[in-house]
Amino acid sequence: MDDRVAGALSLPDDWPAHPDLSLALNRMGSFDWDLDSGLMHMDEPALDVFDLGVDEYDDRPESLADRIPAEEGTRLDALVSQALKSGRDTYGAYFRRKRRDGSLRWTHTQGFIRRDAEGRPRRIIGIVRDATQELADSVTRRTIDEERRRRTSLVQSTTAALAHARTVKDVTDVLKNSQGLAHLGATSLVMGLLEGTRIHLVADGPEGAYVAGTRYTRVDEAYPMGEVIRTLKPRFIESAEDFATSYPILWPHISHLGITAAAYLPLIAQARPIGALGLLYGGKAGFSGDERNLLVALGSSIAQSLQRAMLYEQEHDLAEGLQQAMLPRRIPEVAGAQVAVRYRSARLGQDIGGDWYDIIPLPGGRVGAVIGDVQGHDTHAAAVMGQLRIVLRAYAAEGHRPSTVMARASVFLHELDTDRFATCSYAEVDPVTGVVQLVRAGHVDPLVRNVDGSCRKLPSEGGLPLGLSAEFGQLDYPVSTIDLDPGQTMILYTDGLVELPGADFDEGMRLLETLVREGPQDLQRLADRLCEVVDERGGQDDVAVLLLRRDAAHAPHPGGRLQQHVSQNDPEALTSCRHMIRTAVRAWGARERADEVELAADELITNALMHTDGGAIVTIRVLTGPGRRLRVDVEDRSSALPRRRDAGESGVSGRGLMLVDLLADDWGVEARGSGKCVWCEFGIGERD
Repeated sequence: MDDRVAGALSLPDDWPAHPDLSLALNRMGSFDWDLDSGLMHMDEPALDVFDLGVDEYDDRPESLADRIPAEEGTRLDALVSQALKSGRDTYGAYFRRKRRDGSLRWTHTQGFIRRDAEGRPRRIIGIVRDATQELADSVTRRTIDEERRRRTSLVQSTTAALAHARTVKDVTDVLKNSQGLAHLGATSLVMGLLEGTRIHLVADGPEGAYVAGTRYTRVDEAYPMGEVIRTLKPRFIESAEDFATSYPILWPHISHLGITAAAYLPLIAQARPIGALGLLYGGKAGFSGDERNLLVALGSSIAQSLQRAMLYEQEHDLAEGLQQAMLPRRIPEVAGAQVAVRYRSARLGQDIGGDWYDIIPLPGGRVGAVIGDVQGHDTHAAAVMGQLRIVLRAYAAEGHRPSTVMARASVFLHELDTDRFATCSYAEVDPVTGVVQLVRAGHVDPLVRNVDGSCRKLPSEGGLPLGLSAEFGQLDYPVSTIDLDPGQTMILYTDGLVELPGADFDEGMRLLETLVREGPQDLQRLADRLCEVVDERGGQDDVAVLLLRRDAAHAPHPGGRLQQHVSQNDPEALTSCRHMIRTAVRAWGARERADEVELAADELITNALMHTDGGAIVTIRVLTGPGRRLRVDVEDRSSALPRRRDAGESGVSGRGLMLVDLLADDWGVEARGSGKCVWCEFGIGERD
């Protein structure tokens, strides 16, 4: 049976092959090294590895010196000695050998150490073989592995860079920069986004790659991007000839770029095309299967990033539109003052918040300046901001005092169906006198920039944020009265302007003060500069800025006339009136009599408020004619005339008119229809 099977298979006579034949065919020889005598026998295949003839080798290892470079011989001797001493049974090594023509080839040797009963090494029996091709194959494999790792790293690094891209421009910048092109291995690229039936070219690079007339192309035109969008399949162009044949309309315009291959990829997100990407190569012939798979994966990653960026931009536009709709559509002109307002949305986060500004015209030429910030960065914050802005504007326009305006706005916010609170600053400004009544609800202190550019903070006592003050029953909002001199600028802002990543609030304030000091003199340019810094820095909060500069040309002037109404039980109005008088007297060149005028006017106003049923109208003016005189009129609705009388037992009542008589150069009483006017005059001399 065995014979029949063997015959049927027709096996060769020398089957199985002798081990010597197997070794020879695989360019492998053997050696037997007797360590006691030092002789090492090598068979012919082993001698062939060393390019030696039988007559050139005398069984002594020293005979191989011409074939083994000195440094390789030293390394081999050390390796064998270490193996002998360590008690190991085997060793192996790669080394270079020199052929007869002087070229170097790689060799591998493997030795088995035979020891006696006492463990002393006696013989080494081993093999030698040519390893040049083996190592070449190994290098090739390493090169292939490295290329695969590079390609994988390419997808990972590009994906990581695209993860930080928030806009379409960010995506194109990642792909267009020199490092991105180097990673892709391409010399230039183009990218288009699908807009209806057209492809909008949004990226091309480097410079010189753009083809005139291709900014917008139809999907059905004979261009590669249109083809991959129609078919939803990538198009790999293997050669310049392939490109010229397939796209004769496009090729003449790009042939100067030296393109030898190209890959056009459809950008598909959620099963629908959103655009196409073209990568153009110079000095490349064809694409391997791995390269095609890599580029398809890369296209998928780019498509996802693009879709995310497009959705972000749509949401950003919607949010910014909502925010802008909630802000005043226009800022009214303010007689006697310049105004600049700015709003910047956050560059991180939801890109919408509750920051707002407003300028509210008030009776008597006064103006209300508002800056505020509703808690949160979402559409709800913007909606609350819009309601709060309108309500605060209405309360101010009704003529309420600044503290009342703030208190009522807090109650309104508390009664809304929301858990949000708001910080706010409200300044009632009289551009003529420069008197500013400031109220703060948990907001940052404003700044004042002087005419010489120096800057200082305006610390003022404030109350709780709007909403919280009503919740805790603390609706008192102290009013701080300040003077804004001609040319001075009041700066109201939200905290996003001073928030610095990794820095405390004080450091942000110092930076802001520096920016204001060193900023442009022009108000609009100064507002732009403050916002530019915010844009450069980025941030997680939106920013609103309101700048109001008192115009020097509208300061009180000789022959001018100022008037203000003071209600009963309104100490803030009385304080504001005092500031108006003091500012006007100084501006009209009567600084040396300012204290006298203010004190006399204060006595007349106090009398009117205490002894009549209504408020008082205070008028201050300069009378022209022989000798300049300053006149203060205090009108009330009572016909009862005041009279001088001695002080009462308290020593206080009755002193008012006596004091006016002592301070003023002249005073008197005039009947006025339904009431009277008590006046006093002061000589102020000629203006310098």
